[in-house]
Amino acid sequence: MPENKFTSREAMARCRPMSQLQSALGGKWKILLLWYVTAYKVQRFGELLRRLEGITQSTLTKQLRELEAAGFLCRTVYPEVPPRVEYTLTPMGESFAPILEEMLAWSEAHLCPEASGQQSDSQPQQGPHEDL
Repeated sequence: MPENKFTSREAMARCRPMSQLQSALGGKWKILLLWYVTAYKVQRFGELLRRLEGITQSTLTKQLRELEAAGFLCRTVYPEVPPRVEYTLTPMGESFAPILEEMLAWSEAHLCPEASGQQSDSQPQQGPHEDL
């Protein structure tokens, strides 16, 4: 049986950042949540609930809290009746926005080529504001 090349201390240390990323962004809805907050700059809880067909209120709450705890989202509660809660990106979340755009471009090219219209690599990709 071949030796596992990821058992050395150095290799395990290199895997840690990816493990941390997977821990922070793991979950069915987190990438989409970040995408919508990136695209619209500010999202209210109800808006996200309507955009993500099939998500429950409890799952949305849990995923938003986890993204907030990981430092990607900022939650602002306004003392109004009824209460208003808005989500925006933190500076760390904003730094992740270009990665989301690259993920979209990769997905369009490899997973959904019909969605991208088979754009060539020389054509600029649309940002989140241009196609929503």
